[in-house]
Amino acid sequence: MSSTILQLSRAGRRAALHMKRFHGGKLKVTVSYNAQQVSNMANFRTERDTLGEVQVPADKYYGSQTARSIINFPIGVETERMPFPVITAMGILKKAAAIVNKDYGLDPKVADAISKAADDVISGKLYCDHFPLVIWQTGSGTQTNMNTNEIKFQDTLNVLLQHLILTVISNRAIEILGGKLGSKTPVHPNDHVNKSQSSNDTFPTAMHIAVALEIHHTLMPGLDVLQKALALKAQEFEKIIKIGRTHLMDAVPLTLGQEFSAYATQMQYGIDRVKDTLPRLYQLALGGTAVGTGLNTRIGFAEKCASKISELTGLPFVSAPNKFEALAAHDSMVEVSGALNTIACSLMKIGNDIRLLGSGPRCGLAEIMLPENEPGSSIMPGKVNPTQCEAITMVAAQVMGNHVAVTIGGSNGHFELNVFKPQMVSNVLRSIRLIGDSCKAFTDNCVSGIKANEERISKLLNESLMLVTALNPHIGYDKAATIAKTAHKEGTTLKEAALKLGYLTEEEFAKFVRPQDMLGPK
Repeated sequence: MSSTILQLSRAGRRAALHMKRFHGGKLKVTVSYNAQQVSNMANFRTERDTLGEVQVPADKYYGSQTARSIINFPIGVETERMPFPVITAMGILKKAAAIVNKDYGLDPKVADAISKAADDVISGKLYCDHFPLVIWQTGSGTQTNMNTNEIKFQDTLNVLLQHLILTVISNRAIEILGGKLGSKTPVHPNDHVNKSQSSNDTFPTAMHIAVALEIHHTLMPGLDVLQKALALKAQEFEKIIKIGRTHLMDAVPLTLGQEFSAYATQMQYGIDRVKDTLPRLYQLALGGTAVGTGLNTRIGFAEKCASKISELTGLPFVSAPNKFEALAAHDSMVEVSGALNTIACSLMKIGNDIRLLGSGPRCGLAEIMLPENEPGSSIMPGKVNPTQCEAITMVAAQVMGNHVAVTIGGSNGHFELNVFKPQMVSNVLRSIRLIGDSCKAFTDNCVSGIKANEERISKLLNESLMLVTALNPHIGYDKAATIAKTAHKEGTTLKEAALKLGYLTEEEFAKFVRPQDMLGPK
């Protein structure tokens, strides 16, 4: 039995695309199928949109526009799907819009059915099977908006039909909805689910909701746990005096606690920077519709939707005061990404410092001891590596790269619409997830278990030539430099060089060169 390939599974689409590229031209391949495959292929329904008829898998809740997007954008497929938080956010805003539209005349039965379907989207149970679209589609996110709209009307019907089968109340289900999958009745994806909305305002709204929720649920907990762990280490190490280093060279002393206090402060400032972005992030584009004018909405719709979204999420969302900016530019996304990029810089510095301080165990600095989590080499027995530091610095590098992409995306708002929305939000969400997760892992598997190697710290401190800096106020810079250079050249201690040169007595050297007195202003 043969068939012309019109639509395929994901694996089949990849094979078909390969064949199309190989043979060139329009793809029309004759293939033999077994009975089961024929049965599966026959399980489609026909839907019609403004471009004509489309075959849609009968068991899927999505519709024609999603099916077209699957065909037109086979980019990455399994690894590049629209992020789950965006889909969840779409569910939240569609639920809010349905509730508000009921106040503006939408049939309560239809509104309630949409709201119930939205709950299934919010819960995530439909994500794997019914939201197949990838990031790399239209830059406004139109297909994802329609994917969500299609899910709404079809899943509402599906849920009630299951209820019909299980509880034998088919007449009631038909009475309420009166339709079948793909019929667009009694709930139409555009006329009802998308009422008073456009992809141009719903997708940026979903962007803001998704990013704000992920900041609160993923990013902030990770940053907070790392900041607290570093602050605890700063307290634990506050009395351990060590040699400082600038330009990777010996410098004057500080405490290990002071060194770690810098890391803790970096993380606190990172938290503060993210919080500073939130007021703009809480502004929602919903109600701007196509270009920001609010065409086809009702007065008060935008504000009521923002209030309902705030109620559903527990976050203080408001309607954006200027919808034109909210659609045409996504500076707030770039701002959030910039804060994440700054945190990535902090994490890179902290991760590198900690692995350098822990280098060794015998031939490195070895001032601190890191937890031993796993064997470090397939050939060198007993080797243990600073893997958590390596992981978090790789995360930092990825976040920096994500920020470049977001920056380019943010600069591509042409006239009334930015068309890099999916790329921008996916990269911001990826950065949030990477930072949040890696900070927690870094805390649990590294920072919390760091111990000071006090014997090694003391040895390096007392061997340092830069303790000579304490002599500047007493004998002057030039004589102090001569002491340091003489000691280094002859392999002696500072004290031995100072006595040899006759610049100080033994008692004076002991009085002036005291590391514990070199930790702050006098």
